[in-house]
Amino acid sequence: MRARTTTALSALLLPLALLAAGCSGTSSANSSGGGGNTDGKGSVTLNVGDQKGGSEAVLRAAGELDDLPYKIRWSTFTSGPPLLEAVNAKAVDIGAVGNTPPVFAGAAKSKIKIVAATHGTSYGEAIVVKTGSDLRTVSDLKGKSVAVAQGSSAHYQLTSSLAKAGLSLNDVQVSLLQPADALAAFTRGKVDAWAIWDPYTSQALRHADARVLTTGQGVVNGLSFQVAAPTALADDAKSKVIGDYLRRLRRAQDWVFKHPEEWAKVWSKETGLPYETALDSVRRTHGTRVPVAVDDRAVASEQQIADTFADLGLTPRRFSFADLVDTRFNGDLPPSSTAPRSYREGR
Repeated sequence: MRARTTTALSALLLPLALLAAGCSGTSSANSSGGGGNTDGKGSVTLNVGDQKGGSEAVLRAAGELDDLPYKIRWSTFTSGPPLLEAVNAKAVDIGAVGNTPPVFAGAAKSKIKIVAATHGTSYGEAIVVKTGSDLRTVSDLKGKSVAVAQGSSAHYQLTSSLAKAGLSLNDVQVSLLQPADALAAFTRGKVDAWAIWDPYTSQALRHADARVLTTGQGVVNGLSFQVAAPTALADDAKSKVIGDYLRRLRRAQDWVFKHPEEWAKVWSKETGLPYETALDSVRRTHGTRVPVAVDDRAVASEQQIADTFADLGLTPRRFSFADLVDTRFNGDLPPSSTAPRSYREGR
């Protein structure tokens, strides 16, 4: 029975690899961009890198692709790192990634510029244990085994959560496993805990007999970014179009917060994510995001992530994260410390 359950859960999580790997600092061999749709009309074409169930899906659901006065040519990538490789190669003008891929891209001297950000809750960044586990606090992880994807946002969250509890990675048995393998190990009791991110968190809580030991609240920054190619920003026509594109994304994010059930249905269909899990993830994490400025506080927070991965030997060099930032689209956006939206409080 256990083998059948593990197989079923692994199959259930496979569609999420295309969506959630954006938080990872590693990429697979099959992560090339695929051809996609073209929307709009006009003389300017914006080449947008996307992930399954990402910007194209949310803009379309929110009606923000209607009457587009320029063209958007979509390319789909399996995760953030290869998307940023395409930005560096000038094959893509702009694309959305989580808080970790730019750190690895910057360390690799990629030619990218961060031009926009959103701030969401970090409840989806979690360390989970089995429901019946005796582990109650992060301190209890000392000497225990923890599965985590190397170089992912969860890797940073695990490191920081341990430090907050007076521990280090040397105090636990770290199993570097990608989510599908980590799920199998967690389900079979081969590891005591699993450090993950949404929508894996929502999936584990619903289908893997898991409970939350701790979340990333107060530990990770909850930021996601839009990253553009410097050559696109240097083109006046494309820079203007990028500004409009970012405004549409902000309106679409407002729509997601106001229509969580409708977006969960679209997201479920796009990714193969079960509707109930998609809705959990929207309410826990994805729907809470607020457009914010790429300011000094955001830069300092990302610098801390970059320095942590450098200390762990996961990046080839130290660098100044500020060198990756272009603030021209900040406008009157609120600071990056602005509180995320919350369904719990009805905000």
